[in-house]
Amino acid sequence: MDGLQAIVLGIVEGVTEFLPVSSTGHLTIVEKMMDLPIRDDGVTAFTAIVQLGAIAAAIIYFRDDILRLVVGFINGLLSPRTRTSPDFREALMVIGGSVPIAIVGLAAKHAIEGPFRRLGVIAVALIVWSAVMFYAERVATKARHERDLTWTDTMVIGVSQCFALVPGVSRSGATISAGLIRGLDRVTATRISFLLAIPALTAAGALEAVTKASDVKQAVGWGPTLLATGVSFVIAYVSISWLLKLVARHPITVFIGYRVALGVVILGVLAVQAAT
Repeated sequence: MDGLQAIVLGIVEGVTEFLPVSSTGHLTIVEKMMDLPIRDDGVTAFTAIVQLGAIAAAIIYFRDDILRLVVGFINGLLSPRTRTSPDFREALMVIGGSVPIAIVGLAAKHAIEGPFRRLGVIAVALIVWSAVMFYAERVATKARHERDLTWTDTMVIGVSQCFALVPGVSRSGATISAGLIRGLDRVTATRISFLLAIPALTAAGALEAVTKASDVKQAVGWGPTLLATGVSFVIAYVSISWLLKLVARHPITVFIGYRVALGVVILGVLAVQAAT
């Protein structure tokens, strides 16, 4: 991978990570367009590692919330009297909601890095999950707010993250849809979506960086990997406020046309290639 390719992939990650369009799906599509071996262990690891840049931007953006939850959690562990505080309760919810994707992610790691890394799978996932997003907006009451958040809400949203292990579904698309179906307002659903993403994507990227270091070096190179990660951080940090407002204030159905069109185009290209 050369420097220009790394910059392009970093931009793609930084822009798409927080939109319900699937950053992993877009990275895979662009990697394929660059003629990179998308099912190679090193390229697969690169796709997970570059997301750390965008997540680092989210950590900085949500630093006050994260610090509040960390302090609340530690205080709750040290003092039983503080375990009834909202901060301790929310911290436990974020931890609990992160468990499902950790279990499923490790159990399905082979499929995620192999069969799921196909353009056909991405295209179908883009189209099919668009129907879920449409349904979520249709049934959403948006009558419940952050103070009404329950353990059931967090666990349902946490479980929904598992669907995003399939490229094309979109983590934010899955989690925000789940929150809307649970009756949460879009701002609360979006915020919980981001908080749950931080431990999940950080752990996934760090695991790939440690276990696939040699594969990344051989297939992509650590220079381009770090460059792409840095670019994704800058782009995500610059755009995160706008992206959060866009997702929080507009129905996620505004992305359905793009998702379906992209899925249809991919399927069409694959059909033409199969016929020739």
